[in-house]
Amino acid sequence: MPTITISEAHQHIGQQVTLQGWLYNKRSSGKILFLQIRDGSGVIQAVLGVSDNPDLFEKASQLPRETSFIVHGRLKEDHRSSIGCELLLEDLEILHQPTEDFPIELKEQTPGFLMDHRHLWIRTGRQVPVLRIRDAAFRAFREFFYQRGFVATEAPILTGTSVEGTTTLFELDYFGVPAYLGQSGQLYLEATAMALGRVYWIGPAFRAEKSKTRKHVTEFWIAEAEMAFYDHKANLELQEDLVRFIVTTVIEEKAAELKELERDVDLLRREVAEPFAHIDYGEAVTLLQELGHEVSFGDDFGAPQEAALGDHFKRPVFIERFPVEMKPFYMKRDPSDPSRVLAADLIAPEGYGEIIGGSQRVDSEADLVAQLKQAGLAVEPYQWYVDLRKYGSVPHSGFGMGLARVITWITGVSHIREVIPFPRQINRLYP
Repeated sequence: MPTITISEAHQHIGQQVTLQGWLYNKRSSGKILFLQIRDGSGVIQAVLGVSDNPDLFEKASQLPRETSFIVHGRLKEDHRSSIGCELLLEDLEILHQPTEDFPIELKEQTPGFLMDHRHLWIRTGRQVPVLRIRDAAFRAFREFFYQRGFVATEAPILTGTSVEGTTTLFELDYFGVPAYLGQSGQLYLEATAMALGRVYWIGPAFRAEKSKTRKHVTEFWIAEAEMAFYDHKANLELQEDLVRFIVTTVIEEKAAELKELERDVDLLRREVAEPFAHIDYGEAVTLLQELGHEVSFGDDFGAPQEAALGDHFKRPVFIERFPVEMKPFYMKRDPSDPSRVLAADLIAPEGYGEIIGGSQRVDSEADLVAQLKQAGLAVEPYQWYVDLRKYGSVPHSGFGMGLARVITWITGVSHIREVIPFPRQINRLYP
């Protein structure tokens, strides 16, 4: 009798098998018992009639939710089941039986309660398909760059300098010297790109941003790439190809999970099928004003403005050529208008907002030093970064993708905290 996972059950219809898992739910008609069994790979219904085995029926009827066990039985084809079969229960071995009721009920509960019990909530309902989709998105990101000859590398978590501004740094004591949790691996990836050509990484990033929106957390995993000999145009083309690859790969690999989440997959396909839209920052301001938003040139776009742009184009849209004052020191100025930078933010449709920020990087030593000073930053802590422009500098570009935001869009969930196993927010460090 082979031991299989629930995801493999459709391959063994008609056979006797062994499954290992937990009791997700149960119901009884009095004469027939239905057990919902989960094992992380899926959920299957096990069926037992009281006349088939009265002792087993009584034993199984008393089991509380989340009892862990090993079950044996024969798989029977069932077209009503999402996995195409059910298990005719023949035997059951209890591994552990909880002595208290499982606190997460299979009905709506408050977000605060669910987050306090995140370690248990992730076992239930929508959380399992969401986290399986997260896995697929991470793998798709890596596969995309592997196919294109990029090299996976790393950036340090502890840094002595800021990438995205000093106001959102987590500071700590590093043997008597101030250090910070990394906001991005970008500066270090630029260095490795000068050695390896094209590089990427996925790693943790930390932003001490006191924001409580549904799109913000203080710790997240950022996916970044840096490319030597890439200009602004090539950078945007790569980003578009990447987003389309991730979305289509997840749709192909996780169709069952998306269906379980009731995600409109046809809409997702349409959103990435056509070329992404492009709009100049100034033109975006004008468009938003025409749509009734109170926004002026030089303003950051908030969630309502990003949602409006996504609704207008009904597909991802690049906002390009931001004013210099709005962006960090390392971005290359637009030669045709030095008051703008060769940068773009990619906005996802359906109100999911910014998912990528990228730019062509400044490649002149003199320009970088001038832009550091203009930003009020001392050159000395960045001298190693300046050195990249002293020895064989080349045009180069890169970007950072918030994978959690991309997954939020793909899954269609309402809050970023649902796509992170254990999210960290300004008011949450437990569990």
